[in-house]
Amino acid sequence: MNQATTTFRAARDLLLRHRSDYDSAVRAFSWPTLPTFNWALDHFDALARGNSSTALWIVDEHGVEVKRTFDELRIASDRTANGLRRLGVQRGDRVLVMLPNRVELWETMLAAIKLGAVLAPATQILSVADLQDRIERGEMCAVIADAASVAKFDGIADGRLKIVVGGTADGWTPYADVANASDSFTPDGVTQGSDPCVLYFTSGTTSKPKMVLHTQTSYPVGHLSTLYWLGLQAGDVHLNISSPGWAKHAWSCFFAPWQVGATVFIYNQGRFDALKTLATISRCGVTSLCAPPTAWRSLILEDLKAHPVKLRELTSAGEPLNPEVIEQVKAAWGITIREGYGQTESTAMLGNSPGQPVRPGSMGRPLPGYAIELLDIDGKPAREGELSVRLDPRPVAIMAGYAGDAAKTEKALGGTHYGTSDVASIDADGWYWYVGRTDDVFKSSDYRISPFELESALLEHPAVAEAAVFDSPDPKRLAVPKACVVLAPGHAPTAETAKAILLFARSRLAPYQKIRVLEFCELPKTVSGKVRRNELRATEATRRAAGARGEHEYLEADFPELLDGARRA
Repeated sequence: MNQATTTFRAARDLLLRHRSDYDSAVRAFSWPTLPTFNWALDHFDALARGNSSTALWIVDEHGVEVKRTFDELRIASDRTANGLRRLGVQRGDRVLVMLPNRVELWETMLAAIKLGAVLAPATQILSVADLQDRIERGEMCAVIADAASVAKFDGIADGRLKIVVGGTADGWTPYADVANASDSFTPDGVTQGSDPCVLYFTSGTTSKPKMVLHTQTSYPVGHLSTLYWLGLQAGDVHLNISSPGWAKHAWSCFFAPWQVGATVFIYNQGRFDALKTLATISRCGVTSLCAPPTAWRSLILEDLKAHPVKLRELTSAGEPLNPEVIEQVKAAWGITIREGYGQTESTAMLGNSPGQPVRPGSMGRPLPGYAIELLDIDGKPAREGELSVRLDPRPVAIMAGYAGDAAKTEKALGGTHYGTSDVASIDADGWYWYVGRTDDVFKSSDYRISPFELESALLEHPAVAEAAVFDSPDPKRLAVPKACVVLAPGHAPTAETAKAILLFARSRLAPYQKIRVLEFCELPKTVSGKVRRNELRATEATRRAAGARGEHEYLEADFPELLDGARRA
Protein backbone atom coordinates (compact mmCIF):
# COMPACT_ATOMS: atom_id res chain seq x y z
CA MET A 1 0.00 0.00 0.00
CA ASN A 2 1.53 3.34 -1.07
CA GLN A 3 1.63 6.53 0.99
CA ALA A 4 -1.29 8.14 -0.85
CA THR A 5 -3.51 5.14 -0.09
CA THR A 6 -2.44 5.11 3.54
CA THR A 7 -3.19 8.83 3.95
CA PHE A 8 -6.58 8.53 2.27
CA ARG A 9 -7.57 5.47 4.31
CA ALA A 10 -6.54 7.20 7.56
CA ALA A 11 -8.95 10.07 6.86
CA ARG A 12 -11.70 7.62 5.94
CA ASP A 13 -11.15 5.46 9.01
CA LEU A 14 -11.32 8.48 11.30
CA LEU A 15 -14.80 9.25 9.99
CA LEU A 16 -15.85 5.63 10.40
CA ARG A 17 -14.64 5.59 14.01
CA HIS A 18 -16.69 8.70 14.76
CA ARG A 19 -19.63 7.58 12.67
CA SER A 20 -22.18 8.41 15.39
CA ASP A 21 -20.19 11.13 17.15
CA TYR A 22 -20.71 14.26 15.07
CA ASP A 23 -18.81 16.66 17.32
CA SER A 24 -15.72 14.45 17.48
CA ALA A 25 -15.77 13.86 13.72
CA VAL A 26 -15.96 17.57 12.92
CA ARG A 27 -13.27 18.41 15.45
CA ALA A 28 -10.81 15.68 14.44
CA PHE A 29 -11.26 15.51 10.66
CA SER A 30 -9.10 17.39 8.20
CA TRP A 31 -8.89 16.83 4.48
CA PRO A 32 -5.94 14.60 3.54
CA THR A 33 -3.15 16.25 1.59
CA LEU A 34 -2.54 14.16 -1.52
CA PRO A 35 -0.15 15.74 -4.04
CA THR A 36 -0.38 12.51 -6.07
CA PHE A 37 -3.45 10.28 -6.05
CA ASN A 38 -5.48 8.08 -8.36
CA TRP A 39 -8.59 6.81 -6.57
CA ALA A 40 -9.15 3.89 -8.97
CA LEU A 41 -5.55 2.66 -8.78
CA ASP A 42 -4.55 3.63 -5.26
CA HIS A 43 -7.79 2.92 -3.43
CA PHE A 44 -10.20 0.82 -5.50
CA ASP A 45 -7.64 -1.64 -6.82
CA ALA A 46 -6.11 -2.06 -3.36
CA LEU A 47 -9.59 -2.76 -1.97
CA ALA A 48 -10.58 -5.01 -4.87
CA ARG A 49 -7.57 -7.26 -5.39
CA GLY A 50 -8.65 -10.78 -4.40
CA ASN A 51 -11.93 -9.41 -2.99
CA SER A 52 -14.85 -11.70 -3.88
CA SER A 53 -17.47 -9.51 -2.20
CA THR A 54 -20.21 -8.12 -4.43
CA ALA A 55 -19.33 -4.63 -5.61
CA LEU A 56 -22.17 -4.12 -8.10
CA TRP A 57 -25.61 -5.75 -8.13
CA ILE A 58 -28.03 -4.80 -10.91
CA VAL A 59 -31.62 -6.05 -10.91
CA ASP A 60 -34.22 -5.17 -13.53
CA GLU A 61 -37.99 -5.08 -13.23
CA HIS A 62 -38.26 -8.48 -14.97
CA GLY A 63 -36.09 -10.16 -12.36
CA VAL A 64 -32.88 -10.42 -14.39
CA GLU A 65 -29.84 -9.94 -12.15
CA VAL A 66 -26.19 -9.20 -12.81
CA LYS A 67 -23.49 -9.24 -10.14
CA ARG A 68 -19.82 -8.30 -10.22
CA THR A 69 -17.28 -8.72 -7.45
CA PHE A 70 -14.71 -6.07 -6.62
CA ASP A 71 -11.94 -8.16 -8.14
CA GLU A 72 -13.94 -8.77 -11.33
CA LEU A 73 -14.43 -5.03 -11.77
CA ARG A 74 -10.76 -4.38 -11.11
CA ILE A 75 -9.75 -6.77 -13.88
CA ALA A 76 -12.47 -5.62 -16.30
CA SER A 77 -11.60 -1.94 -15.84
CA ASP A 78 -7.92 -2.72 -16.47
CA ARG A 79 -8.92 -4.31 -19.78
CA THR A 80 -11.08 -1.32 -20.70
CA ALA A 81 -8.34 1.14 -19.76
CA ASN A 82 -5.86 -0.71 -21.96
CA GLY A 83 -8.41 -0.89 -24.78
CA LEU A 84 -9.14 2.83 -24.63
CA ARG A 85 -5.45 3.66 -24.60
CA ARG A 86 -4.91 1.38 -27.61
CA LEU A 87 -7.56 3.44 -29.47
CA GLY A 88 -5.76 6.69 -28.63
CA VAL A 89 -7.42 7.96 -25.44
CA GLN A 90 -4.75 9.73 -23.42
CA ARG A 91 -4.37 11.46 -20.09
CA GLY A 92 -6.44 14.65 -20.02
CA ASP A 93 -8.67 13.64 -22.95
CA ARG A 94 -12.36 14.30 -22.32
CA VAL A 95 -14.72 11.36 -22.83
CA LEU A 96 -18.48 11.84 -22.97
CA VAL A 97 -20.17 8.78 -21.44
CA MET A 98 -23.90 8.32 -22.03
CA LEU A 99 -24.85 4.89 -20.75
CA PRO A 100 -27.76 3.47 -18.76
CA ASN A 101 -27.28 1.46 -15.57
CA ARG A 102 -25.31 -1.45 -16.99
CA VAL A 103 -22.01 -2.99 -15.92
CA GLU A 104 -20.04 -1.27 -18.69
CA LEU A 105 -20.79 2.13 -17.13
CA TRP A 106 -18.86 1.24 -13.96
CA GLU A 107 -16.07 -0.43 -15.92
CA THR A 108 -15.69 2.70 -18.06
CA MET A 109 -15.68 5.08 -15.10
CA LEU A 110 -12.95 3.13 -13.34
CA ALA A 111 -10.98 2.79 -16.58
CA ALA A 112 -11.10 6.50 -17.35
CA ILE A 113 -9.83 7.41 -13.89
CA LYS A 114 -7.02 4.86 -14.20
CA LEU A 115 -6.01 6.36 -17.54
CA GLY A 116 -6.21 9.92 -16.28
CA ALA A 117 -8.88 10.74 -18.88
CA VAL A 118 -11.68 13.13 -17.94
CA LEU A 119 -15.16 11.65 -17.54
CA ALA A 120 -18.06 13.73 -18.84
CA PRO A 121 -21.22 11.87 -17.71
CA ALA A 122 -24.38 12.57 -19.71
CA THR A 123 -27.99 11.57 -19.11
CA GLN A 124 -29.81 9.71 -21.87
CA ILE A 125 -32.65 12.24 -21.96
CA LEU A 126 -30.42 14.92 -23.50
CA SER A 127 -31.51 16.28 -26.85
CA VAL A 128 -29.31 16.36 -29.93
CA ALA A 129 -28.73 20.09 -29.35
CA ASP A 130 -27.70 19.40 -25.74
CA LEU A 131 -25.22 16.76 -26.87
CA GLN A 132 -23.79 18.93 -29.61
CA ASP A 133 -23.20 21.70 -27.06
CA ARG A 134 -21.44 19.29 -24.71
CA ILE A 135 -19.27 17.80 -27.45
CA GLU A 136 -18.24 21.17 -28.86
CA ARG A 137 -17.89 23.32 -25.75
CA GLY A 138 -16.55 20.39 -23.74
CA GLU A 139 -13.99 19.56 -26.45
CA MET A 140 -14.77 15.85 -26.22
CA CYS A 141 -12.24 13.50 -27.79
CA ALA A 142 -14.40 10.40 -27.53
CA VAL A 143 -18.02 9.34 -27.05
CA ILE A 144 -19.22 6.14 -25.37
CA ALA A 145 -22.94 5.36 -25.74
CA ASP A 146 -25.30 2.40 -25.86
CA ALA A 147 -26.78 1.12 -29.12
CA ALA A 148 -30.15 2.77 -28.43
CA SER A 149 -28.53 6.22 -28.32
CA VAL A 150 -26.12 6.24 -31.27
CA ALA A 151 -28.61 7.92 -33.64
CA LYS A 152 -28.50 11.07 -31.50
CA PHE A 153 -24.84 11.50 -32.39
CA ASP A 154 -25.31 11.48 -36.17
CA GLY A 155 -23.41 14.41 -37.62
CA ILE A 156 -22.34 15.87 -34.27
CA ALA A 157 -19.50 13.53 -33.23
CA ASP A 158 -17.62 13.25 -36.53
CA GLY A 159 -13.86 12.98 -36.23
CA ARG A 160 -14.06 11.65 -32.67
CA LEU A 161 -13.62 8.15 -31.33
CA LYS A 162 -17.07 6.57 -30.96
CA ILE A 163 -17.64 3.43 -28.92
CA VAL A 164 -20.98 1.60 -28.82
CA VAL A 165 -22.04 -0.62 -25.93
CA GLY A 166 -24.48 -3.49 -26.36
CA GLY A 167 -24.57 -3.67 -30.15
CA THR A 168 -22.94 -2.47 -33.36
CA ALA A 169 -23.25 0.64 -35.52
CA ASP A 170 -21.50 1.99 -38.60
CA GLY A 171 -18.54 4.13 -37.67
CA TRP A 172 -18.62 2.97 -34.04
CA THR A 173 -16.16 0.63 -32.32
CA PRO A 174 -17.93 -2.14 -30.37
CA TYR A 175 -17.20 -2.02 -26.66
CA ALA A 176 -16.48 -5.75 -26.79
CA ASP A 177 -13.44 -4.95 -28.96
CA VAL A 178 -12.27 -2.38 -26.42
CA ALA A 179 -12.70 -4.70 -23.45
CA ASN A 180 -10.72 -7.61 -24.92
CA ALA A 181 -7.37 -6.00 -24.15
CA SER A 182 -4.81 -7.14 -21.59
CA ASP A 183 -5.93 -7.33 -17.96
CA SER A 184 -2.58 -6.04 -16.76
CA PHE A 185 -2.67 -2.23 -16.66
CA THR A 186 0.32 0.02 -16.07
CA PRO A 187 -0.38 3.77 -15.90
CA ASP A 188 1.51 6.15 -18.15
CA GLY A 189 2.83 8.00 -15.14
CA VAL A 190 2.00 9.38 -11.72
CA THR A 191 -1.43 10.98 -11.36
CA GLN A 192 -1.33 14.41 -9.75
CA GLY A 193 -4.06 15.16 -7.24
CA SER A 194 -4.80 18.36 -9.14
CA ASP A 195 -5.24 16.59 -12.50
CA PRO A 196 -8.75 16.81 -13.99
CA CYS A 197 -11.05 13.85 -13.36
CA VAL A 198 -14.74 14.64 -13.94
CA LEU A 199 -16.52 17.29 -16.03
CA TYR A 200 -20.19 17.86 -15.28
CA PHE A 201 -22.63 20.13 -17.07
CA THR A 202 -25.00 21.83 -14.67
CA SER A 203 -28.67 22.13 -15.61
CA GLY A 204 -28.91 25.86 -16.11
CA THR A 205 -32.36 27.40 -15.67
CA THR A 206 -31.45 30.81 -17.09
CA SER A 207 -28.40 30.21 -19.30
CA LYS A 208 -26.33 27.52 -20.95
CA PRO A 209 -25.14 24.81 -18.55
CA LYS A 210 -21.89 25.61 -16.77
CA MET A 211 -19.05 23.10 -17.07
CA VAL A 212 -18.04 22.04 -13.57
CA LEU A 213 -14.55 20.57 -13.45
CA HIS A 214 -13.44 18.31 -10.60
CA THR A 215 -9.97 16.97 -9.94
CA GLN A 216 -8.58 13.55 -9.03
CA THR A 217 -9.06 14.55 -5.38
CA SER A 218 -12.03 16.94 -5.27
CA TYR A 219 -14.57 14.25 -6.12
CA PRO A 220 -12.88 10.93 -5.27
CA VAL A 221 -11.55 12.20 -1.93
CA GLY A 222 -14.20 14.87 -1.42
CA HIS A 223 -16.91 12.23 -1.17
CA LEU A 224 -15.61 11.26 2.24
CA SER A 225 -18.15 13.83 3.45
CA THR A 226 -20.86 12.04 1.46
CA LEU A 227 -19.81 8.72 2.97
CA TYR A 228 -20.14 10.22 6.45
CA TRP A 229 -23.61 11.58 5.74
CA LEU A 230 -24.88 8.33 4.21
CA GLY A 231 -23.54 6.33 7.14
CA LEU A 232 -22.34 3.47 4.93
CA GLN A 233 -20.28 0.57 6.25
CA ALA A 234 -18.52 -2.40 4.69
CA GLY A 235 -21.06 -5.05 3.75
CA ASP A 236 -23.94 -2.61 3.23
CA VAL A 237 -26.20 -2.97 0.22
CA HIS A 238 -26.87 0.60 -0.88
CA LEU A 239 -29.60 1.64 -3.30
CA ASN A 240 -29.48 5.21 -4.59
CA ILE A 241 -32.40 6.17 -6.83
CA SER A 242 -30.71 8.40 -9.38
CA SER A 243 -30.17 8.30 -13.13
CA PRO A 244 -26.71 8.03 -14.70
CA GLY A 245 -25.36 11.32 -15.95
CA TRP A 246 -26.16 13.36 -12.86
CA ALA A 247 -23.70 14.16 -10.09
CA LYS A 248 -25.78 12.36 -7.45
CA HIS A 249 -25.27 9.10 -9.35
CA ALA A 250 -21.51 9.45 -8.96
CA TRP A 251 -21.96 10.49 -5.33
CA SER A 252 -23.94 7.47 -4.19
CA CYS A 253 -23.64 4.84 -6.95
CA PHE A 254 -19.88 5.00 -7.31
CA PHE A 255 -17.60 6.92 -4.95
CA ALA A 256 -19.24 6.82 -1.52
CA PRO A 257 -20.17 3.09 -1.36
CA TRP A 258 -16.81 1.98 -2.71
CA GLN A 259 -14.91 4.13 -0.22
CA VAL A 260 -15.75 1.36 2.31
CA GLY A 261 -16.45 -1.69 0.16
CA ALA A 262 -20.25 -1.53 0.27
CA THR A 263 -22.36 -3.00 -2.53
CA VAL A 264 -23.80 -0.62 -5.12
CA PHE A 265 -27.33 -1.88 -5.73
CA ILE A 266 -29.25 -0.80 -8.84
CA TYR A 267 -32.90 -1.42 -9.63
CA ASN A 268 -33.61 -0.75 -13.30
CA GLN A 269 -37.20 -0.04 -14.27
CA GLY A 270 -38.71 1.81 -17.20
CA ARG A 271 -40.79 4.01 -14.95
CA PHE A 272 -40.57 4.35 -11.20
CA ASP A 273 -42.97 1.92 -9.55
CA ALA A 274 -43.15 2.30 -5.77
CA LEU A 275 -44.65 -1.13 -5.11
CA LYS A 276 -42.07 -2.97 -7.24
CA THR A 277 -39.29 -0.92 -5.66
CA LEU A 278 -40.40 -1.85 -2.14
CA ALA A 279 -40.69 -5.52 -3.05
CA THR A 280 -37.17 -5.48 -4.52
CA ILE A 281 -35.70 -3.67 -1.52
CA SER A 282 -37.21 -6.29 0.75
CA ARG A 283 -36.28 -9.33 -1.36
CA CYS A 284 -32.67 -8.28 -1.95
CA GLY A 285 -31.93 -7.16 1.59
CA VAL A 286 -31.09 -3.52 0.83
CA THR A 287 -29.70 -1.92 4.00
CA SER A 288 -29.33 1.71 2.89
CA LEU A 289 -31.67 3.72 0.69
CA CYS A 290 -31.19 7.22 -0.69
CA ALA A 291 -34.05 8.63 -2.75
CA PRO A 292 -35.18 12.06 -3.98
CA PRO A 293 -38.36 13.59 -2.50
CA THR A 294 -40.41 12.66 -5.58
CA ALA A 295 -39.66 8.98 -4.96
CA TRP A 296 -40.33 9.25 -1.24
CA ARG A 297 -43.71 10.87 -1.92
CA SER A 298 -44.60 7.90 -4.14
CA LEU A 299 -43.36 5.31 -1.66
CA ILE A 300 -45.53 6.54 1.20
CA LEU A 301 -48.65 5.96 -0.90
CA GLU A 302 -48.00 2.23 -0.46
CA ASP A 303 -48.37 0.18 2.72
CA LEU A 304 -44.80 0.41 3.96
CA LYS A 305 -45.47 -1.85 6.93
CA ALA A 306 -46.33 -4.69 4.56
CA HIS A 307 -42.69 -4.92 3.41
CA PRO A 308 -40.21 -6.61 5.82
CA VAL A 309 -37.22 -4.45 4.96
CA LYS A 310 -33.69 -4.75 6.37
CA LEU A 311 -33.05 -1.04 5.98
CA ARG A 312 -30.84 0.72 8.52
CA GLU A 313 -30.17 4.08 6.86
CA LEU A 314 -32.62 6.29 4.94
CA THR A 315 -31.50 9.50 3.27
CA SER A 316 -32.84 12.10 0.85
CA ALA A 317 -31.30 14.84 -1.26
CA GLY A 318 -31.98 16.96 -4.31
CA GLU A 319 -34.58 19.26 -2.82
CA PRO A 320 -36.08 19.75 0.65
CA LEU A 321 -38.31 16.94 1.85
CA ASN A 322 -41.67 17.71 3.40
CA PRO A 323 -41.72 16.80 7.13
CA GLU A 324 -45.01 14.91 6.68
CA VAL A 325 -43.23 12.34 4.49
CA ILE A 326 -40.53 11.84 7.12
CA GLU A 327 -43.16 11.27 9.79
CA GLN A 328 -45.05 8.67 7.74
CA VAL A 329 -41.90 6.66 6.99
CA LYS A 330 -40.83 6.72 10.63
CA ALA A 331 -44.28 5.56 11.74
CA ALA A 332 -44.05 2.57 9.37
CA TRP A 333 -40.41 1.52 9.70
CA GLY A 334 -39.16 3.23 12.84
CA ILE A 335 -36.37 4.92 10.84
CA THR A 336 -36.01 8.65 10.26
CA ILE A 337 -35.05 9.89 6.81
CA ARG A 338 -31.94 12.02 7.12
CA GLU A 339 -31.68 14.91 4.68
CA GLY A 340 -28.48 16.19 3.15
CA TYR A 341 -27.40 19.01 0.88
CA GLY A 342 -24.70 19.48 -1.71
CA GLN A 343 -24.15 20.59 -5.28
CA THR A 344 -22.52 19.46 -8.51
CA GLU A 345 -19.77 21.92 -7.58
CA SER A 346 -19.17 20.12 -4.29
CA THR A 347 -19.85 16.93 -2.38
CA ALA A 348 -22.30 16.66 0.54
CA MET A 349 -21.91 19.90 2.53
CA LEU A 350 -24.68 19.68 5.10
CA GLY A 351 -26.52 16.74 6.53
CA ASN A 352 -28.35 15.09 9.38
CA SER A 353 -25.66 12.56 10.24
CA PRO A 354 -26.10 9.03 11.65
CA GLY A 355 -26.62 8.63 15.38
CA GLN A 356 -27.57 12.27 15.89
CA PRO A 357 -30.95 13.86 16.60
CA VAL A 358 -32.75 14.56 13.34
CA ARG A 359 -34.64 17.79 12.83
CA PRO A 360 -37.32 16.80 10.30
CA GLY A 361 -37.19 19.17 7.35
CA SER A 362 -33.76 20.52 8.27
CA MET A 363 -30.75 20.42 5.97
CA GLY A 364 -28.72 19.36 8.99
CA ARG A 365 -25.34 20.70 10.08
CA PRO A 366 -22.02 21.23 8.26
CA LEU A 367 -20.40 17.89 7.48
CA PRO A 368 -16.77 17.19 8.41
CA GLY A 369 -14.40 19.25 6.30
CA TYR A 370 -16.85 22.07 5.56
CA ALA A 371 -17.06 25.43 7.32
CA ILE A 372 -20.40 27.04 6.40
CA GLU A 373 -21.58 30.60 6.97
CA LEU A 374 -24.73 32.49 6.00
CA LEU A 375 -23.94 35.82 4.36
CA ASP A 376 -26.32 38.71 3.72
CA ILE A 377 -26.37 40.84 0.58
CA ASP A 378 -23.38 42.81 1.90
CA GLY A 379 -21.36 39.67 2.54
CA LYS A 380 -21.74 39.87 6.32
CA PRO A 381 -22.70 36.96 8.60
CA ALA A 382 -26.45 36.70 9.19
CA ARG A 383 -29.07 34.38 10.68
CA GLU A 384 -30.56 34.08 7.21
CA GLY A 385 -28.57 34.48 4.04
CA GLU A 386 -26.73 32.78 1.21
CA LEU A 387 -25.20 29.43 2.13
CA SER A 388 -21.50 30.06 1.72
CA VAL A 389 -18.46 27.82 2.13
CA ARG A 390 -15.41 29.32 3.76
CA LEU A 391 -12.43 28.95 1.42
CA ASP A 392 -9.68 29.47 4.01
CA PRO A 393 -8.81 26.68 4.36
CA ARG A 394 -10.33 25.53 1.10
CA PRO A 395 -12.16 22.19 1.29
CA VAL A 396 -10.64 19.56 -0.98
CA ALA A 397 -14.17 18.76 -2.17
CA ILE A 398 -14.86 22.09 -3.89
CA MET A 399 -14.59 22.05 -7.69
CA ALA A 400 -11.48 23.22 -9.52
CA GLY A 401 -13.65 25.75 -11.35
CA TYR A 402 -15.91 26.32 -14.34
CA ALA A 403 -14.06 24.99 -17.38
CA GLY A 404 -13.62 27.52 -20.16
CA ASP A 405 -14.91 30.42 -18.04
CA ALA A 406 -12.21 32.15 -16.03
CA ALA A 407 -14.53 35.02 -15.07
CA LYS A 408 -17.18 32.76 -13.50
CA THR A 409 -14.46 30.75 -11.77
CA GLU A 410 -12.94 33.88 -10.27
CA LYS A 411 -16.35 35.12 -9.14
CA ALA A 412 -17.14 31.79 -7.48
CA LEU A 413 -13.76 30.96 -5.96
CA GLY A 414 -11.71 34.15 -5.95
CA GLY A 415 -12.95 35.52 -2.64
CA THR A 416 -13.19 34.36 0.96
CA HIS A 417 -16.28 32.19 0.35
CA TYR A 418 -17.88 30.07 -2.31
CA GLY A 419 -21.53 31.14 -2.58
CA THR A 420 -24.03 28.39 -3.39
CA SER A 421 -26.87 30.73 -4.52
CA ASP A 422 -29.11 28.98 -1.98
CA VAL A 423 -30.63 30.86 0.93
CA ALA A 424 -30.99 29.25 4.34
CA SER A 425 -31.56 30.16 7.96
CA ILE A 426 -29.85 28.77 11.04
CA ASP A 427 -31.56 28.03 14.34
CA ALA A 428 -30.17 28.52 17.84
CA ASP A 429 -28.76 24.99 17.94
CA GLY A 430 -26.85 25.21 14.66
CA TRP A 431 -29.24 23.37 12.32
CA TYR A 432 -29.76 24.84 8.86
CA TRP A 433 -33.14 25.28 7.15
CA TYR A 434 -33.69 25.78 3.44
CA VAL A 435 -35.39 29.01 2.35
CA GLY A 436 -34.94 29.08 -1.44
CA ARG A 437 -32.69 30.12 -4.29
CA THR A 438 -31.28 33.61 -4.09
CA ASP A 439 -33.19 34.55 -7.24
CA ASP A 440 -36.44 32.80 -6.16
CA VAL A 441 -37.11 34.50 -2.82
CA PHE A 442 -39.21 37.64 -3.30
CA LYS A 443 -41.02 40.36 -1.39
CA SER A 444 -44.77 40.95 -1.21
CA SER A 445 -46.05 43.97 0.74
CA ASP A 446 -42.55 44.16 2.27
CA TYR A 447 -42.76 40.57 3.52
CA ARG A 448 -40.10 38.13 2.40
CA ILE A 449 -41.62 35.06 0.72
CA SER A 450 -39.90 31.68 0.42
CA PRO A 451 -41.52 29.66 -2.42
CA PHE A 452 -40.51 26.40 -0.75
CA GLU A 453 -42.67 27.02 2.33
CA LEU A 454 -45.73 27.70 0.21
CA GLU A 455 -45.08 24.74 -2.07
CA SER A 456 -44.75 22.46 0.94
CA ALA A 457 -48.22 23.50 2.11
CA LEU A 458 -49.72 22.94 -1.33
CA LEU A 459 -48.20 19.47 -1.68
CA GLU A 460 -50.10 18.29 1.38
CA HIS A 461 -53.36 18.60 -0.56
CA PRO A 462 -54.29 15.30 -2.25
CA ALA A 463 -55.15 17.02 -5.53
CA VAL A 464 -51.67 18.53 -5.92
CA ALA A 465 -49.00 16.42 -7.64
CA GLU A 466 -46.50 19.25 -8.20
CA ALA A 467 -46.40 22.94 -7.43
CA ALA A 468 -44.20 25.92 -8.21
CA VAL A 469 -44.67 29.26 -6.46
CA PHE A 470 -43.25 32.50 -7.82
CA ASP A 471 -43.91 36.25 -7.79
CA SER A 472 -46.72 37.68 -9.92
CA PRO A 473 -46.62 41.46 -10.55
CA ASP A 474 -49.20 43.36 -8.50
CA PRO A 475 -49.80 47.15 -8.56
CA LYS A 476 -50.66 47.31 -4.86
CA ARG A 477 -48.26 44.84 -3.24
CA LEU A 478 -45.44 44.97 -5.85
CA ALA A 479 -45.83 41.20 -6.18
CA VAL A 480 -48.10 38.46 -4.88
CA PRO A 481 -47.51 34.71 -4.58
CA LYS A 482 -48.78 32.73 -7.53
CA ALA A 483 -48.89 28.94 -7.65
CA CYS A 484 -48.69 26.86 -10.80
CA VAL A 485 -50.13 23.46 -9.92
CA VAL A 486 -49.95 20.10 -11.66
CA LEU A 487 -52.98 18.08 -10.61
CA ALA A 488 -52.87 14.50 -9.38
CA PRO A 489 -54.80 11.92 -11.44
CA GLY A 490 -58.54 12.04 -10.92
CA HIS A 491 -58.77 15.78 -10.28
CA ALA A 492 -60.12 18.36 -12.74
CA PRO A 493 -58.84 21.95 -13.23
CA THR A 494 -62.10 23.54 -12.09
CA ALA A 495 -62.96 26.57 -9.99
CA GLU A 496 -64.08 24.25 -7.20
CA THR A 497 -60.71 22.52 -7.14
CA ALA A 498 -58.88 25.85 -7.15
CA LYS A 499 -60.95 27.18 -4.25
CA ALA A 500 -60.41 24.02 -2.23
CA ILE A 501 -56.63 24.18 -2.71
CA LEU A 502 -56.46 27.89 -1.86
CA LEU A 503 -58.48 27.39 1.32
CA PHE A 504 -56.37 24.39 2.28
CA ALA A 505 -53.12 26.34 1.82
CA ARG A 506 -54.43 29.29 3.84
CA SER A 507 -55.18 27.01 6.76
CA ARG A 508 -51.47 26.12 6.87
CA LEU A 509 -49.80 29.43 6.05
CA ALA A 510 -49.37 32.79 7.72
CA PRO A 511 -51.63 35.61 6.44
CA TYR A 512 -48.78 37.33 4.58
CA GLN A 513 -48.06 34.07 2.72
CA LYS A 514 -51.49 33.78 1.10
CA ILE A 515 -51.42 32.41 -2.42
CA ARG A 516 -53.48 34.95 -4.35
CA VAL A 517 -53.28 33.46 -7.85
CA LEU A 518 -53.48 29.80 -8.83
CA GLU A 519 -53.12 28.23 -12.26
CA PHE A 520 -53.38 24.63 -13.35
CA CYS A 521 -50.63 24.02 -15.92
CA GLU A 522 -47.56 22.01 -16.82
CA LEU A 523 -44.26 23.20 -15.38
CA PRO A 524 -41.36 24.11 -17.68
CA LYS A 525 -38.27 22.20 -16.53
CA THR A 526 -34.62 21.65 -17.28
CA VAL A 527 -33.40 18.20 -18.30
CA SER A 528 -32.60 17.50 -14.63
CA GLY A 529 -36.15 18.33 -13.56
CA LYS A 530 -35.58 21.79 -12.10
CA VAL A 531 -38.44 24.22 -12.65
CA ARG A 532 -37.60 27.08 -15.01
CA ARG A 533 -39.08 29.85 -12.85
CA ASN A 534 -37.66 32.49 -15.15
CA GLU A 535 -39.99 31.22 -17.89
CA LEU A 536 -42.95 31.32 -15.51
CA ARG A 537 -42.08 34.88 -14.49
CA ALA A 538 -41.65 36.01 -18.10
CA THR A 539 -45.01 34.56 -19.13
CA GLU A 540 -46.66 36.10 -16.09
CA ALA A 541 -45.20 39.56 -16.73
CA THR A 542 -46.45 39.48 -20.33
CA ARG A 543 -49.92 38.42 -19.26
CA ARG A 544 -50.25 41.01 -16.53
CA ALA A 545 -49.07 43.77 -18.83
CA ALA A 546 -51.74 42.74 -21.35
CA GLY A 547 -54.43 42.17 -18.74
CA ALA A 548 -54.76 38.55 -19.88
CA ARG A 549 -55.40 35.33 -17.98
CA GLY A 550 -54.56 31.70 -18.50
CA GLU A 551 -57.23 29.18 -19.48
CA HIS A 552 -57.18 27.54 -16.05
CA GLU A 553 -56.09 30.51 -13.95
CA TYR A 554 -57.97 31.67 -10.87
CA LEU A 555 -57.59 34.80 -8.76
CA GLU A 556 -58.65 35.12 -5.14
CA ALA A 557 -61.10 37.78 -6.37
CA ASP A 558 -62.97 35.01 -8.18
CA PHE A 559 -64.10 33.70 -4.81
CA PRO A 560 -65.87 36.43 -2.79
CA GLU A 561 -66.62 33.99 0.02
CA LEU A 562 -62.91 33.27 0.33
CA LEU A 563 -62.16 36.98 0.61
CA ASP A 564 -64.92 37.42 3.19
CA GLY A 565 -63.50 34.58 5.24
CA ALA A 566 -60.07 36.12 5.06
CA ARG A 567 -61.40 39.49 6.27
CA ARG A 568 -63.23 37.89 9.19
CA ALA A 569 -60.03 36.05 10.12
